[in-house]
This record gives sequence, C-alpha cells and structure tokens, in this order.
Amino acid sequence: MFRNQYDNDITVWSPQGRIHQIEYAMEAVKLGSVTLALKNTEYAVVASMKRSSSKLVKSQHKIMEIDDHVACSMSGLLADGQQLAKFMRTECLDSKWSFDSALSIERLTRTVANKSQRYTQTYGRRPYGVGLLVIGYDDLGSHVFQTCPSANFYECEATAIGSRSQSARTYLERNLDVFKTCSLEELITHAMHALSNSLANDQEMTKENVELGFLGKDLSFRKLTEVEIENYLQNVETKKPSRNIQDDADQGAADAAPATGQEGTEGGDDAPMQ
Repeated sequence: MFRNQYDNDITVWSPQGRIHQIEYAMEAVKLGSVTLALKNTEYAVVASMKRSSSKLVKSQHKIMEIDDHVACSMSGLLADGQQLAKFMRTECLDSKWSFDSALSIERLTRTVANKSQRYTQTYGRRPYGVGLLVIGYDDLGSHVFQTCPSANFYECEATAIGSRSQSARTYLERNLDVFKTCSLEELITHAMHALSNSLANDQEMTKENVELGFLGKDLSFRKLTEVEIENYLQNVETKKPSRNIQDDADQGAADAAPATGQEGTEGGDDAPMQ
C-alpha cells in the first residue's frame, strides 16, 4: 500500500509513530504458508506446510537443522530465512569452538533478534521479511521461541505463524494442557491436527507438502521422511488425539486468543510466499 513519503526508508517515522517498512515485513510473514511449533517438558515438535509455485517446481524446505539440539522453521521470504539460519549455524559452531559447549536456545534467539534489530534502524537496509519458530533442548529443558521482523522474540508453549495460522493457534490453545503429558507420538499427532485445521477448503495434506521435525531429551533433531509423514497423515484421518477438546467448538475462532499471548501474528490470505 502506498503511504506517501513515510514508507520510503526504514529510518522515516510516520506522524502516528509507525515505521511502515517494518509493518510490510510483518505482512510478508502473515502471507507465508503456515508453520507451527509445540512442546512439553521433554520434546519439541515443529511442523509446516510447503508451497510450490507450479507442478514443475519442487517445494523448498522450510524446516532447517541448526545444530543437534536446535532447529528452526520459517514463514515469509525464505531467502531471508536461509540467511538467518546460516547465521545461527555459525553462532552454534563458534560456541562449540570457544567454550566446548552447546549454545543455549534463549541466547541464540536473542542473538538473532539483535541481528534483526540492526536492520530496523540502519539507513539503506530493509528488515528481514521472515518470521522464525526456533525449537531446541538445553540444560533448562525444551524450548519454543518465535522471532519477528520487528526484532521482538517470545518464548512460547505452542504457537503458529503464517497464512490461516489463527485456526492452528486456536487448536493449540484448546489442547495446551494436554501437551504436558503427551508422548512424542501424541505430540506429533497434535501437530498434524493443528496443521489440518489451518487448511483451506480446496487444500489437503500430503507427504509432499507437509514437513515435520522433532527433538528432545537425549534425542537429536530429526525430520520425518515422506513415508513416516504418510503414516501419520493416515493416523490423523482415522484417529483423534487422546484428549482432544472439541466440546466448545461452537464458540468460534474469534473467542480464542493466540497460544503465545501476543498480538499481531494473525494469518492473512494465501499468497505466493513460502
């Protein structure tokens, strides 16, 4: 949207105290395909939907391994996300080389947020148009963090970003208490159900457009193969989670707040973002 002289550069503020370039980057995250993450005390799971511009083009991977104990998924501009993932890998390697120990998840996320912050206040550069969901396991247990182009980051129990992510967040919030006692298999099943809730009427989940990874205590990060994903998809169609809360479904999505407790990550319409 054209906003006269107030969206020409990242250092220009509008009379309302807004930086429109950052808002545009936040919109890019909302237009990307949905991705979500959830955890309990022992495990963390991340799942995402992949898009392809045509049948001739293979979908790009949205879930990337950073280290044995940390991984991330992204929504928005994948080129920006890949640059941040490369930066995170370097930070993890530096920690192992300098201190002979794995980098804590919170410190890694804070470092990424600080890097994003520099591009929200420097002339001649634009903000990163990507949101990240970072999962990991360290001495403090399992973690799920969300980062934004505005350089804010949040620690979450479960969250979802991207297009049509509000339905996924509604499912995650309604089942939030169940995750604490779930096994890894049940946690993956819940992630699949949350993804299915975010689909449009003309979409379906297949082994080609679903990506899922997990890690946990004494468990390095691993992504499911297409064969494993297909088995879970059949399970999602034939079996509901053990304690799925659906009694209050008639209340509508408007009554449910995001599982992270923050505003501004409501999903938008489908668009050619990854």
